[in-house]
Parts: sequence; C-alpha cells; structure tokens
Amino acid sequence: MTGSFDPDSYEVDFGDQDLTGAEQERLVSGRAETAERDAEAALRPKGLADFIGQPQVREQLSLVLDAAKARQKAPDHVLLSGPPGLGKTTLAMIIAHEMNSSLRVTSGPAVQHAGDLAAILSSLEEGEVLFIDEIHRMARAAEEMLYVAMEDFRVDVIVGKGPGATAIPLDLPQFTLVGATTRSGLLPAPLRDRFGFTALLDFYSSADLLTVLKRSARMLGIDAELAGLEEISTRSRGTPRIANRLLRRVRDWAQVRGSGIIDEEAATNALRVYEVDELGLDRLDRSVLQVLCKRFGGGPVGLGTLAVSVGEEADTVETVSEPYLVREGLISRTPRGRVATTAAWKHLKMQIPANYEF
Repeated sequence: MTGSFDPDSYEVDFGDQDLTGAEQERLVSGRAETAERDAEAALRPKGLADFIGQPQVREQLSLVLDAAKARQKAPDHVLLSGPPGLGKTTLAMIIAHEMNSSLRVTSGPAVQHAGDLAAILSSLEEGEVLFIDEIHRMARAAEEMLYVAMEDFRVDVIVGKGPGATAIPLDLPQFTLVGATTRSGLLPAPLRDRFGFTALLDFYSSADLLTVLKRSARMLGIDAELAGLEEISTRSRGTPRIANRLLRRVRDWAQVRGSGIIDEEAATNALRVYEVDELGLDRLDRSVLQVLCKRFGGGPVGLGTLAVSVGEEADTVETVSEPYLVREGLISRTPRGRVATTAAWKHLKMQIPANYEF
C-alpha cells in the first residue's frame, strides 16, 4: 500500500450534520458538534489493538485487514452501522492506519451531485481509504455512480448534452470505501450489497466505558479515582462520546468547586449541576416521563400531544429523546400512543395507579 496515515493532517468535510437545537444543547447527545471533534481527535486510538469494546467487530475486522495485507491488496469495502458516538469514524481511521494508507474523509450531505463524487474518486490514489460519513444521505445520482466505482473501479464521465452526449469511462485505482451510517435501513439494497463487510456497532457496557474513561483520564492528565469514573460510566448511555464529554464536565467541576480530583462526590455533584441523573436521563427525558405519568396517567398519549406538553417539536421528541427511553424500557410505543412502563413510575418515585394496566 502507498502513502501513510497522519491523523493530524487529513482534511475533513462532514458537511451539514443537521444537529437540532435540542441536540446541540444536550450533554447526553451521541452526536458531536464541529468544535467537539477537535477534542475527540486527541483521544482516538490509532490501532485496532488499542480500540476498546466491540470485541466481535474487532475480531472480524482484524481478519479482513490481515487477509488483505497478506494478499497485498486493498481490503473489501466496509460498512459501519450503529448509533452516533460508538466509534465509526475512529474505526475508519484505524483501517487506514492498519493498511498504512492515506485517508480521505467526506460525508453524505456534502456529496449532493454526481460531479462532486467523481471529483473525489478521480483524485484517489492506489490503496487509499475513502470514508463517507452518514452515507445514507448521499444524493441518488451520486449513489448510482458509486455502484460502478465500488464494483468495477470505474466512473463514467458524461461529456456533452442531449443526443450528442457521450460517456467516457475513467478507470480508478483500487481503493477501499468505508461508509458509516446511523440508519442502515435507508441505504438502497444495491449499495448495501456492494460492501464486502458490514460491522454492526452496539452500545457499550459500563465496564467497557470505565476502561475508556481510564484511558481518557490518563491521556488528558486528569487525576481521577475509580469510584468517580464508575459514576460517570453508568450515566453515559453506553456511548463513549458521551462518557468523554461527561468526563470533561466533571473535570471542570472538580477544578472549580472541588479538590481537583474526580472522586465519587465530584462526579455526583457535577452531574447534578448538569441535570444528568443516575440512568443518564437529562431534563428533556425526564420532562417526557413526568408529563406522560403525571398529566396523562401513564398514557397512552399521541406523539404530537406529548411534544406540545413538553414544549418541543414532535420530531425532537421522537428522534432525540424517545430512542433511549424505549431502549431502557421506560416507555413503550403502542398503536394507541406512548405508554409509561412500571420502570418509569419507579424511576420518578411515583406510585403506580391501582387501575393502571401496561
């Protein structure tokens, strides 16, 4: 493979990430703003051996890369699927590092025309890794061009217009496409089928998050006790990005109002200030539960009514708050509307009505 991977020198164009106002303000959002990516870059592991968590994905990806290196060929195209903040971008960088290749980074929203993609593909070098974040948001014309590029390593450049237009085939060097998506169901089947390896990233356990936090604290020079890091890990929603974000905010509290050491007391007090409770729920999550239980007796209640009651847009409640509440078994979606589970009543320390049925 030619070229070398330098994580500090690659160019990134993530396009418009479409973060809602609620997501930008939430400490427990899995998505990252542009400014936060700079802080994350210093904490990213460089090699697959240093990547924490996702043991099955690591093992599978290791086999794919080792086999490609043994054959001295570019590895198959890789699709990384999973919720935000689990390490898809990090794995793309690791693939380039392991193959000793250059990395080109862009995003689906930034590729809105076939010409945009053609310009990127035609500038690739032999063995280079092309990473497309949020690949499910690419324009349809660009997707169709990508089909041929992935399978035949060729793009057809259209010259002229109308009946006199001709297609000039342009051969491409062997490259590896790494696509990342938070919604794999939106990918067209022809595109999804052209990936030789698909990795499904799952949420992290508290033990894995604790390992992530220990590493991050060491790299950032933070003095932290085990009990303090454990407190942060249990409130991080199974997401390393959230864990590292909470670590930085607890560090701020410890330096300004504490002893400078992240202990259990510092973590508890800091996360109380930022309104992140012991389950990782923030103010919006608790507002949804409180309205559902107090105002509507546990439901069922429609999404629109629930959103108006908490003062948010329906899309914000459905995409920002609901997924975690459903995953934690606090609410349930039914044909008649949203319903609070017994776990929701217990978390709010409210008595379940005698006639309540779930």
